[in-house]
Amino acid sequence: MRTPPSQFPGPAAIACGMRIAITGASGLIGGQLLASLHRDGHEVRQLVRRVPRNGSEVQWDPQAGGIDAAALRGVDAVVHLAGAGVGDRRWTSQYKQRILESRTRGTDAIARAVVAAEVPVLISASAIGFYGDTADRAVDETSGPGSGFLADVVVAWEAATQPAVDAGVRVAYARTGLVAAGQGGAFGRMLPLFRLGLGGPLGDGRQYWSPITLRDEVRALRFLLKQPLTGPFNLTAPTPVTNREFTAALGRALHRPTLLPVPRFALSLVVGEFAGEILGSQRVLPTRLLGAGFNFADATLQEITASLL
Repeated sequence: MRTPPSQFPGPAAIACGMRIAITGASGLIGGQLLASLHRDGHEVRQLVRRVPRNGSEVQWDPQAGGIDAAALRGVDAVVHLAGAGVGDRRWTSQYKQRILESRTRGTDAIARAVVAAEVPVLISASAIGFYGDTADRAVDETSGPGSGFLADVVVAWEAATQPAVDAGVRVAYARTGLVAAGQGGAFGRMLPLFRLGLGGPLGDGRQYWSPITLRDEVRALRFLLKQPLTGPFNLTAPTPVTNREFTAALGRALHRPTLLPVPRFALSLVVGEFAGEILGSQRVLPTRLLGAGFNFADATLQEITASLL
């Protein structure tokens, strides 16, 4: 018989020596989180789509919703990070459907498995795309959803955790901003161009960016694991900056010019419809994370650009 939600182990019971399951552990964020947890002696199970290679891996099928809930028995928390890359391919109608379904179907499967296995905590990946284009208006977790494809995806993505919420699982949404990492992601692809002196503002450069370093991303996820927190949390540094400001700071750090802007039409030729998201403005504040006592290691623009190098 399933333990009633009110009897699920509380946060104090899972603060130390945790058993954690991770989806998306082969990705940029998941890989760093996995390494961080291993270093501190936590037991980690990886949910993988291929055939498992060892006893710490569990096979699942996010598209079909297939996962053996028994494999999650005894797990203290699940960190769900899996989903098709938003900027990996041009946005055809088929790939947009894949972006949506990889998040909603996979998240629904994880939420139901968490309930069946009586896992008390689910940290589910999300994104600041929830807010849409905010122009120069600052938004935080009290702000409603915006409009556009990515905003609609994030709303549906978070809603897919409802089976876990209804069962009394502690669910927190990690609405991640632009992850600043030299070894992968969007910044990893841009950095070689800046090193060659070919970097420049995107469009007019006045759009706001809300980055977070990979180090702080992992620290924030671990903070959400340990603290008795629920609902959405913006994982972004406290100081959003314009694209032009970020570009100039990175150029100074590399001692390279950043004078030539990348025009909208050029971006559209390369990435198609996704160019609209790249040139959109998101001025997002991590109000709830700061209010809960999280301290950023890389809070300023200078610290963020230094972390890239």
